[in-house]
Amino acid sequence: MRIAVAGGTGWVGRKVVEAVRAAGDVPVVLARSTGVDLTTGAGLDAALDGCATVIDVSNVVTTGRRKSVAFFDAATTRLLTAGARAGVAHHIALSIVGCDRVGLGYYMGKRRQEELVLSAAVPHTVLRATQFHEFAAQMLVRRGPVVAAPRMRSQPIAAREVADALVTLAGAAPAGLAPDLAGPEVLEMDDMVRRLARARGDRRLLVPVRLPGAAGRALTGGALLPAADGPRGRQTFADWLTTPDARAEGR
Repeated sequence: MRIAVAGGTGWVGRKVVEAVRAAGDVPVVLARSTGVDLTTGAGLDAALDGCATVIDVSNVVTTGRRKSVAFFDAATTRLLTAGARAGVAHHIALSIVGCDRVGLGYYMGKRRQEELVLSAAVPHTVLRATQFHEFAAQMLVRRGPVVAAPRMRSQPIAAREVADALVTLAGAAPAGLAPDLAGPEVLEMDDMVRRLARARGDRRLLVPVRLPGAAGRALTGGALLPAADGPRGRQTFADWLTTPDARAEGR
């Protein structure tokens, strides 16, 4: 089976492509580097020809509402429209646990993506996942003598387990909004960043930062934790710290 992976060159996308291949299917990467522009639709019809399933893990790097909403609105609309023309039987989108409860600009774009997918005629599934273990690595990418780490409670999961879950969904019937996917334990993000820095020998000063207002209260109060039972990953953050992913991601 040919499975299109939108954003297949990103952190999660690369792992989804690997999981598709491991399952014996053929990944078709949708990215600018492969001649496909999700926001304009360029190259999309040709790439989706013969694809039975789309797994959308595309992303935009921004914290702003306008840019996030614009990207996810355009990319999701193009994917769904082209998918309908191509006869795609299952559109799967990755979203974020708690994006409907936290008023951050980036999450507004994810809400728009969910709205479009869940109201689409193409059979669909939306999987919300918690922050990845790899999210801690993003905090260490920034240069300088000080590392700012967000104050937030999370139930982190390995990106590889999220990728595997998405490919498993590709082999199942469309489920609408699927149960939340989360990791095996609740942790504080600033502590995760500190532990990763220590494991890498990064001796910079780490400063926990709480976002102001309602969003900050929501992040520290557990709004990004799953609100109901659902599937749970097995790899703990401590276990992840011993893997090649922990040494490589974000560098």
